[in-house]
Amino acid sequence: MNLATYARRNLFRRTGRTILTVLAVTVTVLIFCVIRTAVAAFNSGADAASGDRLATQNKVSLTIPLPKHYIDELRQVPGIKVATWANWFAAKDPKERIPFFAGFAVDHATWFDVQDEMQVPPDQLALWKKTPDGAILGDLLAEKLGATIGGTVVITSDIYPGDWRFQVVGIYKALRKSADRSTFVFRWDYLNNDPRAAFGKEHLGMMLSRITDSARSADISRAIDAKFETNDDQTQTMTERAFQLAFLGGFAAVLKAFDLASLVILLIMTLILANTIAMSVRERTHEYGVLRAIGFPPGHILGFILGEAVLVAVVGGVIAIGLDVLVINHALGPLLESSGGFREFRTPVATLVVALGAATVLGLVAGVIPARRASRLKVTDALRRLE
Repeated sequence: MNLATYARRNLFRRTGRTILTVLAVTVTVLIFCVIRTAVAAFNSGADAASGDRLATQNKVSLTIPLPKHYIDELRQVPGIKVATWANWFAAKDPKERIPFFAGFAVDHATWFDVQDEMQVPPDQLALWKKTPDGAILGDLLAEKLGATIGGTVVITSDIYPGDWRFQVVGIYKALRKSADRSTFVFRWDYLNNDPRAAFGKEHLGMMLSRITDSARSADISRAIDAKFETNDDQTQTMTERAFQLAFLGGFAAVLKAFDLASLVILLIMTLILANTIAMSVRERTHEYGVLRAIGFPPGHILGFILGEAVLVAVVGGVIAIGLDVLVINHALGPLLESSGGFREFRTPVATLVVALGAATVLGLVAGVIPARRASRLKVTDALRRLE
């Protein structure tokens, strides 16, 4: 008899209880994986952000625009390779009340030099630069709107009134995870010259720049802000990752709550497993006394019980990981990505490894107290107890 054999045989002495315990472990580990997947999905864009790109906005708020001449001054800062700008449009499909999608009025001469993860065929890009009311869409958004190159599309905005009609001159594909495949891009000068946007004429919502050395991003950011610190409109410059995380600022408390919830889920699993192991130990106290009487040392009793606890936890964890990969990575995730809800909704391998490791460790923890008590029982006391 060895540790693995004993633990495996004991699993099925109470088949119903074992199945329910494994099921409980499976459910808790699966919930842990789903929660961690959701958190990773919300942060995926920031995590994949380019390290050599900076974002500059008004120091007070992103909703307050900056004078257009700021872009010329920013380009003079040492370390800036190329810079562009954009205004948030809050675009919406007039046929759908909600949700909105990312719409930007951008500098047609430089936008795709900075946002190089948006791949546009050269002929489409050249046509866009010649078409004042031209628009370039992400492939997912184009599919959702039924837009085709050469056609027209009408969108509305929560900021700028009325219907806005554009010619679809290009469809981009995302080369990296940092690129949203549901973005609507059109020319800033088309917005700037429209009377409906007169309140923001000759102003920029934000400036984006690509720098020569990502290791100097902090120094270059300070240099940019120092250039405008004596102006009425001061700036705040940050890395693209920090900028995207700031966008998620409203969700920060929710994401933190999700993190805590995932830990609570694992604690619940530990308590369930500990209770099951404790019941099993009480039922088999007499048996452990017999094992001690025929020569098994306390360490073996400790190992038998811990092995059983870990085996239950590992079996439940493996089943949960299998279900997670099947349901999330091969079914729900691709569906959410294709609908444009998330850039990426897949459970990271690191999360699966952590989940299985946590189940193993917590199974060990759950069995420690019952195992120690059983191993310390006197042989005579254990033999007095009947099964």
